[in-house]
Amino acid sequence: MIKTQVQFPTPLYEQLKEISKRHDWSLAEVMRKAAEHFVARFPDETPPAGPWTFPTLDCGGDYKVDPAKAKPEVGAITNRP
Repeated sequence: MIKTQVQFPTPLYEQLKEISKRHDWSLAEVMRKAAEHFVARFPDETPPAGPWTFPTLDCGGDYKVDPAKAKPEVGAITNRP
């Protein structure tokens, strides 16, 4: 295992400490879990060999309103040839 130093803004650090306290985890364990989650969201993928497609942003499903439903022009952009 590699040891490293990380700097956090005070409010973020306090939130991480609160999470670790609630779950009875060490701060290091909280950081490892967060890093594992982040790595899982960005897998090492090779770009597809097919035609170019409009890029999308994976928000993890945590947005309140689906952007495609909020703005009808989004559908027109993503469906254009």
